[in-house]
Amino acid sequence: MTHSEILMDIIGYAKPHHVLVEKPLCTTVQDCEKVIEAAKHRPDILVQVGLEYRYMPPVAKLIDIVKSGTLGQVRMVAIREHRFPFLVKVKNWNRFNYNSGGTLVEKCCHFFDLIRLFADANPVRVMASGAIDVNHKDEVYDGKVPDIIDNAYVIVEFDNGCRGMLDLCMFAEGSKNEQEISVVGDTGKGEAFVPEGVVRVGKRAGGRDGVVTVKAEDERIKYQGLHHGSSYLEHLNFLSAIRAQGACSPAISLDDGLLSVAIGVAGQLSIEKGRFVTIEEVLSS
Repeated sequence: MTHSEILMDIIGYAKPHHVLVEKPLCTTVQDCEKVIEAAKHRPDILVQVGLEYRYMPPVAKLIDIVKSGTLGQVRMVAIREHRFPFLVKVKNWNRFNYNSGGTLVEKCCHFFDLIRLFADANPVRVMASGAIDVNHKDEVYDGKVPDIIDNAYVIVEFDNGCRGMLDLCMFAEGSKNEQEISVVGDTGKGEAFVPEGVVRVGKRAGGRDGVVTVKAEDERIKYQGLHHGSSYLEHLNFLSAIRAQGACSPAISLDDGLLSVAIGVAGQLSIEKGRFVTIEEVLSS
């Protein structure tokens, strides 16, 4: 919730400072749009959004496979994240929607960014169902009980007809993989598994026997950390963009950050209202 104010200060400062801002870009669409508008007047500054899941080796490998056309026209994207509950953060800020924008904004913007990247299209509308069913219900901070959801299903429809789905559960420590990603095109299917570090690819014509399994690794990663080396690779990418001195744009732009937040906001609103929410509705609100 501090990102907007800090970003506006940096962008408005006379001496240019390049910025790598952690996800989410901001916790509201309106704040994202203010930052984007301010950044338009500072071509001397690079601002990259920290959606580093793109750099996890299995995910990066799957991105390359999809972009190569191996799977044909992408029609469906499904991401399952089954993991442990939210970690304790400074002053427990991440326990409340008014600080984080909600779980689908603060946490799941990673996955909405990936779904949109795989779909190679713009989101049109979102339908979600979610609740706080298990975690944090016995916690109290300054007399308030946390209100962040701990599980959800989210469906995203795109303007090219592609559909994406997120299956989130944050009380699923008994899982072999934390993230399982499936991308299905009209001629093939690709899957990535984290932290197993495995990618599987198959063509419809080859059937089950034709599925190929490969181990996805990046020799530049010496320490995995909590994001399996992706944070380090993200910093290398950001440094390369800076050294290019304007010859290339940040790999993950402010617009990418905005749309990942917008899908999350639409998902939170969909849960609240019990209906589909259009992206136009969120962007114009």
